[in-house]
Amino acid sequence: ICLSSKHKTMAHYFNEAGYDTAYIGKWHLGTQRLAVPEEERGEYKYWLGAGALEASSRPYDTVVFDNKNNRIKLPGNRIDALTDAAIRYIDGHQTKPFFMFLSFLEPHFQNSNDSFPTPYSMKPITNPYIPPDLNALHGTAHQHLPGYYGMVKRLDECLGRIQDALRSLNLEQDTILLFTTDHGCHFKTRNAEYKRSCHESSIRIPMAFYGGPFTGGTIQELINLVDVAPTLLDACGIAVPADMQGKSIMPIVQRKPYEWRDCVFAQISEAEVGRTIRTHRWKYAVTAPDRDPGRDSGSDHYEEAFLYDLEEDPYELQNLIGMPSHRQLAELLQKKLIREMEKVGEATPIIEKAPEIPCKQRKVFPGEENQ
Repeated sequence: ICLSSKHKTMAHYFNEAGYDTAYIGKWHLGTQRLAVPEEERGEYKYWLGAGALEASSRPYDTVVFDNKNNRIKLPGNRIDALTDAAIRYIDGHQTKPFFMFLSFLEPHFQNSNDSFPTPYSMKPITNPYIPPDLNALHGTAHQHLPGYYGMVKRLDECLGRIQDALRSLNLEQDTILLFTTDHGCHFKTRNAEYKRSCHESSIRIPMAFYGGPFTGGTIQELINLVDVAPTLLDACGIAVPADMQGKSIMPIVQRKPYEWRDCVFAQISEAEVGRTIRTHRWKYAVTAPDRDPGRDSGSDHYEEAFLYDLEEDPYELQNLIGMPSHRQLAELLQKKLIREMEKVGEATPIIEKAPEIPCKQRKVFPGEENQ
């Protein structure tokens, strides 16, 4: 689905505020998988990217396209090559404020061969830590975590290189660095593919701000990806549009009075048509099994899929949906979910409650009997 030209991106707002704007890496928001037409680039002024980086490149064949859609091959492993391009951009923009979006593909699996290739100059991470959910459930974690962790290690090193570049150019104090991702990876433990699921392994992601007003510490509130844009605008002194989804976390960072949400909402597609909310303690999700996840973005009819107590069961191995002891809680969370769906413009759905499961008949999931 192409990003609508009716909506402004962060580049629009930073351009209007006098910043130079740049996009490097995977775009994935246009109609083309290789070169992206200028009108589909979200108003980023400097461009070195591809519609789908996994289609244009391989780990040691990094191909992107410039502002004129010339084919550019960058040297080195794909992670290093994009990092080098970002450092070159930073070096050439020392005297004017800039907003740069650096979009890596890794640690995504390589679509062409269903693997997580470690850079040649590194050894795979041996004897990797395997989280309890990935260890208990059938999937590919034992096979693929060494390569996955190798990618993560290289990304960590490249983030350090960018920090070194900023420090060496005396830009560190005047630059905000945000590291985040768009989803996690459940390694085929929750369905037949890797990443799309309402479970924590898919939707709970790393997010860290550094520099400027971000001087250290951890936020305990429920933060969502839609909070990134208003936070960065706010942190740079740019007015946050009233109609922008998400909330700036700056009042939390600056320890000012604030009101915050009681849950976060997520929509899942392609693997399933699913919706979920997560509070500090509970996860509640529904699916529309009669819909085609490759075609249908939503539904007016859902069925309850799972309910987890994240305080007692952080790895989501004990599904409580359908248990009489948690029926009242499920109904409360259902109302919250419908509220969040309506907020983003979805029609009020019908949600079928799960069949009642007496405790003695509750289904035991693979590996749960050993917990």
